[in-house]
Amino acid sequence: MIRLIDVHKEYDNGTKALKGVNLRIDDGEFVFLVGPSGSGKSTVIKLITAEIAATEGRLMVNGYNLNNISPRQVPYMRRTLGIIFQDFRLIEKKTVHENLAFAMRAIGASNRELRRRIPYVLQLVGLEQKADRYPGQLSGGEQQRVAIARALVNNPSMIIADEPTGNLDPQRSLEIMVLLERINELGTTVLVVTHEKALVNRFAKRVVAIENGRIISDETGGYYNGEKV
Repeated sequence: MIRLIDVHKEYDNGTKALKGVNLRIDDGEFVFLVGPSGSGKSTVIKLITAEIAATEGRLMVNGYNLNNISPRQVPYMRRTLGIIFQDFRLIEKKTVHENLAFAMRAIGASNRELRRRIPYVLQLVGLEQKADRYPGQLSGGEQQRVAIARALVNNPSMIIADEPTGNLDPQRSLEIMVLLERINELGTTVLVVTHEKALVNRFAKRVVAIENGRIISDETGGYYNGEKV
């Protein structure tokens, strides 16, 4: 569960990125976070992942109080999150399997766990036949599926997808969003940060809109720009 309670964030240059944000995301939800560039979306994600700290307010992430979390606890908190980026961030000189194994070994997973988990997540994202391929041998959509598999491989309770379809064509974007929906149906909380109105409106999930550092709407089954069915 994610809780932001009256969260403010002012950067060192004086930019007030968040101005009293209140947000609760319960376990198992699928949420779109939408808004124009500079609205505060990226700041929310950086706060949740403990990349930055709030100036004021309270922040809870999957049982961790980020207001008083110790540096030693941060890596354990981050293990509860799987992050998907717009630019994939795969290791080009490693195969698909090796990319996933690298992520698992980073948290001390055993070879037995690797043998059990990697085939499962590759099957889930539809890439079980591509385990020995290198990222450069895959399409953009396939590379993003590898990135999703990597985010899932350590069994996080929540996936954060930061503009996951920004580099993909409309058909591949739709496929990625359908995959994230399926992952959510299997029990993983999903937060998708995006500005793609067509995708948001197609899926009719909970939509949290942020603008100028403030949440301006939060609706289940909501539509981007307040447009309703």
